[in-house]
Amino acid sequence: MNEPVRRLSVLILVLFLALMVAASYIQVIAAGDLNADSRNVRTLYREYGTFRGPIVVGGESVVWSQPVDDPFNYQRSYSDGPLYAAASGYYSIVFGSTAIESTENALLAGTADELFWTRLGNLVSGETQRGASVELTLSAEVQRAASESLGDNTGAVVALDPRTGEVLAMVTSPTFDPAALAGHSTSEVNANYQELLAQEDGPLVNRAIAGDTYPPGSTFKLVVAAAALESGYSADSELYAPDELPLPQTTITMQNYGGASCSPTEKQTLADALRISCNTAFANLGMTLGWSVIERKAEDFGWGDQLSIPLAVTPSRLPVNPDKAQTAMASIGQYDDRATPLQMAMIAAGIANDGVLMTPYLVDNVRDSALRIVDQHEPEQLSTPMDPADANTLTDMMVGVVDNGSGRLAQIPGISVAGKTGTAETGADENPHAWFVGFAPADNPVVAVAVLLENGGNAQGEITGGRLAAPIARIVMEAAIAAEGSR
Repeated sequence: MNEPVRRLSVLILVLFLALMVAASYIQVIAAGDLNADSRNVRTLYREYGTFRGPIVVGGESVVWSQPVDDPFNYQRSYSDGPLYAAASGYYSIVFGSTAIESTENALLAGTADELFWTRLGNLVSGETQRGASVELTLSAEVQRAASESLGDNTGAVVALDPRTGEVLAMVTSPTFDPAALAGHSTSEVNANYQELLAQEDGPLVNRAIAGDTYPPGSTFKLVVAAAALESGYSADSELYAPDELPLPQTTITMQNYGGASCSPTEKQTLADALRISCNTAFANLGMTLGWSVIERKAEDFGWGDQLSIPLAVTPSRLPVNPDKAQTAMASIGQYDDRATPLQMAMIAAGIANDGVLMTPYLVDNVRDSALRIVDQHEPEQLSTPMDPADANTLTDMMVGVVDNGSGRLAQIPGISVAGKTGTAETGADENPHAWFVGFAPADNPVVAVAVLLENGGNAQGEITGGRLAAPIARIVMEAAIAAEGSR
């Protein structure tokens, strides 16, 4: 072979080797990055071309995929989209996915390890791959009652089954329709998303578990009361309850709501202080107990935990090394106390369940395309913040709040209700937040609830948790009790 031919042969061999290396790199090493590239439309077509499993509430699909005549093959559809948006989230070709559509994506898409044998069976039989159905713990009746009673007020409602930790309702307001972000027209989806972002009241924020946290106001007195009972106090223990309480090392004095007097003798039992929500009594009690005792009890109730239900929950926060004056303020749910409505529902649930706090969860079970259960959640204990005797004592004190105290509007005829109201100052030139937490029936609880009206919602006139949040809680608890009775 002459020299020119040999050189040409070497060049051709090198080109073939380069081609083989490039093909191997693209098909093996770079395949993941190329598939994940947002510009790769074929990836979107492949993902949307597979039947995505439904999201189910009470045996009915509230989110599902239906066939359409376009390159994506399936359109994600949402029944009562605004009602379930906080839980379901959205599945968008432009903005990805959120909430359950995101956390359970592998199951819904059919790619999860739990579905390996199902995929293998489909491959053998020649059937098209189908995603699993994800069944939520939500009660349709309780969810709707929470949504309708909250109305267009800015705020949130969370209802838990204290016996298991199941999330029975999770409502945030304002809300949005996930269908507006699930369309196949990128221009329309972009326009809809920008419109949602432009709204000052933040409809994309899940106020129940994420986004902002809120000062809990007097609902935090439940934590202080629990700490006091553990420290040896009883419901009849006398507290110092002056009309005004000087805060140490400051020129400030604390007053009760509206400047009211808690007791003509400046002494009051722990039960009565909780019943009428006496600020000065609980502020002084907090300073007497010491912040470390209160902080430990709040942490027992899950304060500060990184929870996943499986939606990520913003951890609630407490003050760091507060002085005595700051401890007094924090003991009535002010200063740097911050909580989510879920956290406050957990406090009610822990008291309701004889002092045992169950881990909240939103996904009940998962079924494959043949309706076989491939994953089922088992209730788990998160902590034991109270012993049964103290929990029962605090329950009786909370019943007093509803029967003869600040929570009267949460009363349900014929059923004993335990509760606590809260009116939290924001520290700004805005209306206070209105809270109610509680559970029912008090002697055999099936639901624990927290209601938040951000800045009092749309209310006019006096803004208090007892006036605004308690009636909403009553409606939610009534719905949960009715749903329990129909099981």
